[in-house]
Amino acid sequence: MSAPELVRVTIDEQVVHVPKGTGLVETALHAGIEIPVFCYEPRLGAAIGACRMCLVEIEGMPKLQAGCTLTAQDGMVVKTARTSAKAAEGQNATLEFILVNHPLDCPVCDKGGECPLQDLTFRYGPGKTRMHFEKSTFEKPVPISPTISLDRERCILCYRCTRFSESVSEDGQLVAKNRGAMSIITTFEDEPYTGAFTGNVTELCPVGALLPTQYRFEARPWEITSSPTVCGMCPVGCNITADLREGKVKRIRSRNHFEIDEGWICDKGRFAFTHLRAPDRIVDPIRRVRRRGFEPVSWEAAVDAAEELLRGARGRVVVALSGSETVEQAYALAKLVRVGLDSHEAMLPEEVTNALDAYRAPLSSIGDAKVVGVLGDVPLEQTAPVADLWVRKARRNGARIVTSEDELDGADVLIWSGPGGRGGATVAQVAERIGCEAAFYVPGTPNGRGIADAWAAASDGEPGDADSIGVLIVSGDEAAGNPNVRGLAERAEHVIVCSMFHGLAAGWADLVLPGTSYLERDGTYVNMEGRLQRLRRTATPPCPDELEWIAQLAARFDVELAPYAAAVFEEVSARCYGGLSFGEVGERAALRAYDAAPRHPETPALPEPHTAADGLQLVCYKPLFSGPAVERVTELQFQRPRAEVELSSADADRYGVRTGDEVTLASGDASVTLRARIDRRLRAGIARVPVEHAGGVHGPVELSVPNQRGLAPSGARPQENA
Repeated sequence: MSAPELVRVTIDEQVVHVPKGTGLVETALHAGIEIPVFCYEPRLGAAIGACRMCLVEIEGMPKLQAGCTLTAQDGMVVKTARTSAKAAEGQNATLEFILVNHPLDCPVCDKGGECPLQDLTFRYGPGKTRMHFEKSTFEKPVPISPTISLDRERCILCYRCTRFSESVSEDGQLVAKNRGAMSIITTFEDEPYTGAFTGNVTELCPVGALLPTQYRFEARPWEITSSPTVCGMCPVGCNITADLREGKVKRIRSRNHFEIDEGWICDKGRFAFTHLRAPDRIVDPIRRVRRRGFEPVSWEAAVDAAEELLRGARGRVVVALSGSETVEQAYALAKLVRVGLDSHEAMLPEEVTNALDAYRAPLSSIGDAKVVGVLGDVPLEQTAPVADLWVRKARRNGARIVTSEDELDGADVLIWSGPGGRGGATVAQVAERIGCEAAFYVPGTPNGRGIADAWAAASDGEPGDADSIGVLIVSGDEAAGNPNVRGLAERAEHVIVCSMFHGLAAGWADLVLPGTSYLERDGTYVNMEGRLQRLRRTATPPCPDELEWIAQLAARFDVELAPYAAAVFEEVSARCYGGLSFGEVGERAALRAYDAAPRHPETPALPEPHTAADGLQLVCYKPLFSGPAVERVTELQFQRPRAEVELSSADADRYGVRTGDEVTLASGDASVTLRARIDRRLRAGIARVPVEHAGGVHGPVELSVPNQRGLAPSGARPQENA
């Protein structure tokens, strides 16, 4: 690739050389000069010059120009407000105009202290107003959703929010209404603002017009402390900042890691933090007492009880993992049972392989691809929402998006979302066949790969031969709510559960130990790229960290295990991550290669699509807005998945079903009746249902419509009786 052509630009008498076509705002930054902006945001696409705050004087042009709309050209001479009285007057007038109707409520505005309008007014604006008429007022605040409030009085019509809705999330729900002085921002047809990424507009807004309702009147910038960490809600591993006041998380913001998230985060990662303060949070160990249910016990008594149960186990000790544990927690549990108890059985959250290490690439490579293959029967926006944003960006850049295996030849990037990928092994086979440069498998859990690494690193021993389960250790709320884990619990002699919330293990646990959230842990996660990232404890948990009680329990079995994440990581890293130190992981983790010779295990080929004669195959998936944490966040309940089944257009025609019809899915003795919705992107032969609405139905299913008589798969909808 040839080097870009450099051009010479003079800004405020400083000469810089930049690639031709570089935006003038970025060109000025190369010279250490700021051109102030409101509407300009490079992640939103081409500049629109709406706010006029970036006015500059260009030699040879008679009028001031909007700097954000200009690009660097050879010989260009630019004067900003620093050296041009004309540009300074223009910026002063722009701010004066913006402030004509802007309320002077900075002391009570949640944006106060971190507001670009406030900052630029002090630096560039007039010292006093010449206006003495009444300012325009509107109803405030307008709840455009349970998570976002709109204060139209503060809006300066920069259109950042509408451009995000139109050009990034592509939902088209935020629009500008009316014209001129009567222009306002609103939702399309005044419907609630829904979607996976709505909260990003609260960060994009340069004033206090769009604000998160959870943060309303909760804190001020000078009262909070900010901690960089990683979101633990999905396998993308977006970088975030947690803002705390008095030790409590008050707000989650994005922390731009361009290779992973480009500064965007989904609403689950942004708003679900209030599960930390759920009223049913477990803060003390509880033990089952015969005839009296559960009762609280001390931590010392809880560790004693756990030791007693493990020593008395008359079969295997099995560990069921959620996939949300840190690498260090998973390694500690593995070392306890594999070394201390000589029991090697684990129920990992999913099958994971290192076969995709040869195709490791940052998620940002999706946005630069020419052809992107997206396979799997679960929508990417449900499993890895920010990865879906990269696919949308690739499409806007002209990429071709293919969803059929037959069209994959020539694909630069391959993504698999949903069951059938066998932990990435099948995806690696397809990637090798088509010769793509990057391939991604979307795990069903935030740290599936890291947990597999940790479990393998703990011991080289083989699983025992005993069939019976003496003790089942259930780690995390996701595992506690898993029907397969409950099936194991019925076979186990005793059950130890580590959970954050009451109720998940009621009725079948013998000992329940309080759990923590990813926001309360130190440790590491491995995301869907294979990138090792650092979690930092942002909030103090109401109970000891899992590593503490595991270390105490391990000591009872003569297993040396430190209760600190850094020390445990050193052990894992020596076997999995090339001896990387805990501190070297860093706030902005690099995508490193740890395995010089990735293995490509033999796995079955891609499953053939089901034909009409095969009936329907049920695909149950975990929706983005689901799980124990989301269930405890009031503001996110409107985003919860509906009780519906998605069908392809071909299957809808075959069964005579329309969107809105009630249909019944049956397999064996189980059945469930759901509302039907037609999805034209779904392949034939699939019935897709959120796992929480599956009602015990699984595998191949029969579909029937209760209000139709004698329904059978056919080419036409039965005629209704006259």
